[in-house]
Amino acid sequence: MDKRLLGSGGLEVSAVGLGCMSLLTREDALPVIRRAVDLGVTFFDTAEVYGAWANEEFVGEALAPVRDQVKIATKFGFEVADGRPAGLNGLNSRPEHIREVVDGSLRRLRTDHIDLLYQHRVDPEVPIEDVAGTVGELIAAGKVGHFGLSEVGVEVVRRAHAVQPVTALQSEYSLWWREPEQEILPVLAELGIGFVPFSPLGKGFLTGSITSAADVSGAGDRRTIFPRFTDETIQASRGLVELLRVVAERHDATPGQVAIAWILAVQPHAVPIPGTRRIERLEENVGGAEVALTSEDLAEIQDAAAAFELTGDRYPEAMQKLINR
Repeated sequence: MDKRLLGSGGLEVSAVGLGCMSLLTREDALPVIRRAVDLGVTFFDTAEVYGAWANEEFVGEALAPVRDQVKIATKFGFEVADGRPAGLNGLNSRPEHIREVVDGSLRRLRTDHIDLLYQHRVDPEVPIEDVAGTVGELIAAGKVGHFGLSEVGVEVVRRAHAVQPVTALQSEYSLWWREPEQEILPVLAELGIGFVPFSPLGKGFLTGSITSAADVSGAGDRRTIFPRFTDETIQASRGLVELLRVVAERHDATPGQVAIAWILAVQPHAVPIPGTRRIERLEENVGGAEVALTSEDLAEIQDAAAAFELTGDRYPEAMQKLINR
């Protein structure tokens, strides 16, 4: 797979990474992660709060044999107590907590360094300058390679970057959620910061598998909590998915692969991290890096995307409050 540089700090990773959040059992995680390595994926995204430490352990075990060939990103910023996240209000980016989290992550990941360390969510009780300075100290100590931010606004990006250069910013981005284009992406381009889009398939919507809200109503499907998964919004967006089908047929691809190829084409410094528990879906997602969209394809997709307006929040109120913009 082709490689890309995240930011101006020299962090080179595969053009498509793997978001590991949904891999919450060892039985799910190890086969998927190891197959990803076989397919050329070198960028793996986890966090201490995913599965309350368990996800990091699975990522560490799966990647230990190839640690020198891959890049691992993880995150701090929440409290985890008694093996469980302390809820959406349990933010903690105090310097001493960051250091504790990093030491724990290093143990679970079976490594002596974290390639990319994100602040998971902004902690309003801790100045971002203190956060950036602490991560800078960890970089100087060799425990961390690069500093990242997640779901922040432009003011926080600038303030953090002035203290410790930010290598990458993570946020949701897809043809179904283009909000970062308004302010975030221009600032990242200005400062030489890479972009890591999660949910590049619109939480599955852009694959064409969701035709109504009933398709996400099954037990355990977290998408039921997201305001966008209503019949009204889904039906209003169907034209975009149908065009992806048309473009996909031209390239002997799938709509999801075209959605990933679109990000790679329009954002040359972006590395999407689709997540899945299924090897067949992993193989499909990685194949998106091989789809070369033409200028005509891109123009058609742009026209279709401009034809609908996605309104409302993307998260429930409690989760939306944690987004720093």
